[in-house]
Amino acid sequence: MVYAQSAMELRELPSVDELARAVDDPLATEAARAVLARARSEIQAGRDPGDLPARLRDELDAIRTPSLRNVLNATGVIVHTNLGRAPLPEAALGQVTVAASGYSNLELDLPSGTRGSRQEHVAALLERLTGAEAALVVNNNAAALLLAVAALADGREVLASRGELIEIGDGFRIPEVLERSGARLIEVGTTNRTRAADYERALNDQTALLLRVHQSNFRVVGFTERPALRELADLAHRHELPLLDDLGSGALVDLGDEPTARTALEQGADLVCFSGDKLLGGPQAGIVLGRADLVERLRRYPLHRAVRIDKLSLAALAGTLLLYVEPGRALREVPVLRMLHEDPASIRARAEWLASAVGGEVEETVARVGGGALPLAELPSFACALEESLAGPLRLGDPPVVGIVRDGRLLLDCRTLRDAELDAVVAAVRAHRA
Repeated sequence: MVYAQSAMELRELPSVDELARAVDDPLATEAARAVLARARSEIQAGRDPGDLPARLRDELDAIRTPSLRNVLNATGVIVHTNLGRAPLPEAALGQVTVAASGYSNLELDLPSGTRGSRQEHVAALLERLTGAEAALVVNNNAAALLLAVAALADGREVLASRGELIEIGDGFRIPEVLERSGARLIEVGTTNRTRAADYERALNDQTALLLRVHQSNFRVVGFTERPALRELADLAHRHELPLLDDLGSGALVDLGDEPTARTALEQGADLVCFSGDKLLGGPQAGIVLGRADLVERLRRYPLHRAVRIDKLSLAALAGTLLLYVEPGRALREVPVLRMLHEDPASIRARAEWLASAVGGEVEETVARVGGGALPLAELPSFACALEESLAGPLRLGDPPVVGIVRDGRLLLDCRTLRDAELDAVVAAVRAHRA
């Protein structure tokens, strides 16, 4: 009987042409095919396909709507990988508009009229801000690490501590990245204790590079030991080997338990690499700094072409770096740094205003840095607590509002919500309660 009913309902479905005639749209036929295909599957599963003309209009809207959208981050995680990591400063957005709205001197030396290098637009800035001899920028830090190891150690050995063979984003692991470089990874020490002597015992005529990886997304505590960067640098230099320090999150200003690029270079690292879209607060990028001769080897290595940075990310990075030139300006204008340092009293005031506007409650909570940076840092924060049932509807709204569900309530953490976003949050909550 069920099969007969399904067959009848399938026969009653309109044809593609009949459904497409419900709207005057050049994409109607394509959308009608998709709607009817789903309707057949739903009928066969025993579900009602609903109002097909309405679904056709929704399908046409979906075809024309970009899937990458602005999201209001109410999670309290400042560098949220799933939400695009660092929001760009206004100055960086302005530079992107300039680069995207017409032609640019991306690889043209204007004074001479000859071909130039895209690296020139950020290299001098990075050298000034960090004290590095030279700089190179690629599309992300995994690419920076891969390029550096490939250029300096292809076919030879790289020494790294077992306690630093971390997993980075989306399941990728440092050993796997190194394997693709063509170098051979030699693990030294143990998970919790590695000494400079462990590196020294592993040295041989095949050793090309010493690698240090900052434990930016985890900490090992208890019975631990790790050589200081200066100690490792002294060992490398005694044996005329380069030391590469992968800083991960890449702070340019002092943020406590996070080494800066300048400090790493001053302590003897020959090269450092780090991300542009974490603690630096700019676009996705992999930044390599250090000795000019080593940076030049990376620049000339064939893999560099495959991982080079694109013009829009380069423009955004230049716009962000310019904020660091003037002391104190980055702390005011780089969103990541501003959120990290905001006074909890201001956050509480924002949470109280939001709670009053939507009938919620203020809850004291803890925000996080995110992005694998400062994993032990707990940032005092305040949230507007609402009923858990709003989590899904708010996430599916326009704009989506993404919070944290905890202990049966939806928390909208106001450390990561800007004043200018509060009205949109209020409108969204009221719309889904109506």
